[in-house]
Amino acid sequence: MTIVPFGGLRPTPGPTHPIIDYLLELAGKPRAKVCFVPTATGDSAETLLAMYQRFPAARAERTHLELFHRTVEDVRSLLLAQDIVYVAGGNTVNLLAIWRAHGVHEAMRTAWENGVILTGGSAGSLCWYESGTTDSFDLYALKPLHDGLGFLPGSHCPHYDGEPQRRPLYQSLIASGFPPGIAIDDDAAVRYEGTEIAEVVSARAGATAYHVEKNGDAARETPLEARLLA
Repeated sequence: MTIVPFGGLRPTPGPTHPIIDYLLELAGKPRAKVCFVPTATGDSAETLLAMYQRFPAARAERTHLELFHRTVEDVRSLLLAQDIVYVAGGNTVNLLAIWRAHGVHEAMRTAWENGVILTGGSAGSLCWYESGTTDSFDLYALKPLHDGLGFLPGSHCPHYDGEPQRRPLYQSLIASGFPPGIAIDDDAAVRYEGTEIAEVVSARAGATAYHVEKNGDAARETPLEARLLA
């Protein structure tokens, strides 16, 4: 039962981002089956194309799930047939509402429980937790999200070092009693086995994840040791 949330992926010199390499290695197959889910951008064609481009065809048997122009009748069977399900960033609130309307949230849990690796950045990382911070309600102001899927415990903040509002808002919320949780920098990822952290990996020196919890009237941020990917 593996989930790999990451903060976000910045451009890298190589043809494949090191975190994508890491995901393909986790799948343990010469050509992993990967399903892209671009719900958070309204199934944007540009997002879908970018997702296909991230995973080289020589190393991944690629498919996708669209819900705005749905053509897949049995979502559960589609997801269960994959090695990796990769969820795009975008509007987390809309993603959760649409998944729940189509029963995708239940199919995702079944896939997870049956060994499919669930992953994604931004909305694609936030959705797995109980709560977190999002710009889904207002593009110009981050606000708390309280109704994530809850596959992973506690709260989450992606893009921790990538957007200036993220760190101060998350720490302010935690200090005010928001559930403690995990913040992840861009170019860093956390691998969960079940609901426990197995390791943190990083594609960039200095990028990592943090445990953030209430400490008196403030928030305490504890960096987690990250393995730097080659």
